[in-house]
Amino acid sequence: MNLNSKPIHFLLLLVLLTCFVGANGQEKGIIKGVVMEKGTPTRIASATIYNKKTRISVTSNDFGLFQISAVIGDTLQIYKQEYMDVEVVVPSEKDLLVYLNKGNTLNQVNIYGQTKRQDMNDIKKEFRNKGSYYAGKPPLLSYVFTPLTAIYELFGRTPKNAKRFNNYYNSEIQQTEIDGYFNESMIKKHTDLRDKALEDFMLNYRPEYEIVQKWNEYDAIKYIRDAYKKYQESQLKK
Repeated sequence: MNLNSKPIHFLLLLVLLTCFVGANGQEKGIIKGVVMEKGTPTRIASATIYNKKTRISVTSNDFGLFQISAVIGDTLQIYKQEYMDVEVVVPSEKDLLVYLNKGNTLNQVNIYGQTKRQDMNDIKKEFRNKGSYYAGKPPLLSYVFTPLTAIYELFGRTPKNAKRFNNYYNSEIQQTEIDGYFNESMIKKHTDLRDKALEDFMLNYRPEYEIVQKWNEYDAIKYIRDAYKKYQESQLKK
């Protein structure tokens, strides 16, 4: 009887040791958590969890659950489109419960941009009301069908002002769209830049409109992080 029981005892011991190793070995340096919408029981899927120290990122699954390589003291950034970003310092090895609020800086900047666009569109309407229909650039056919209007557009004072404003309008709309993705708040959330270093970065790494017009929020974040790496490398060479 003792001979038969020894293999059983050995197998039980082996199972217990395997469980112990699994609980203490595989989970070492791994933080688990769940992302939820604040004030509701809604779990947020596809949220990005980014470790600022290791630069490793993961996304939450369909149930809002995630696990990421991190240790106590690491700073995690959690963000998703239509929600405000949050930063969490890992306090312990216990599971994290992260809440996100609706609304984000990118949306706020875009709302400001829409308001600015509307204001400038109102000014353009004023020029049209004063008789400038082509902002100082009459099309060729207007010389045939509306020659007086065409001549007025070329030599009139109001059309000249309208032309100058139209150039300003196009430039401002483009710059506002860039600001929607490349702004101080966004850069602070995804880099450690502050004060003078932040100003230098924003001046020297501001993207061109031709690139930005094809972006979404995640393209902007990637650009900021890549540009930040280049910035760090340039500082090391000084």
